[in-house]
Amino acid sequence: MDRRVDVLKALGDKNRLLILDMLSCGEMCACDIMDGLELTQPTISHHMKILVKSGLVVGKKAGKWVNYSINKETIKDLMEYIDFLTNQKENCICNRKAKICQL
Repeated sequence: MDRRVDVLKALGDKNRLLILDMLSCGEMCACDIMDGLELTQPTISHHMKILVKSGLVVGKKAGKWVNYSINKETIKDLMEYIDFLTNQKENCICNRKAKICQL
């Protein structure tokens, strides 16, 4: 669950969402992301570190550059987890608690 919490925290920032939106077009280097969002290199570096650490983005070294892309497996896992959380299930946490409110 901690990994999913890190993913959700990483998604809680406007700039990181914009970076993911840019990466939806395909693999990019940090300089292209920096130019596209008009952010400084330290700001991009900070956000990329969080996105990579969470597993949402993968960095691939190419010489002195790093090319970034979306980690589709992490996205798939997150979508499945949100579906699990938001649908009724037999072993739901609510079934383990006494029903206090009755209609």
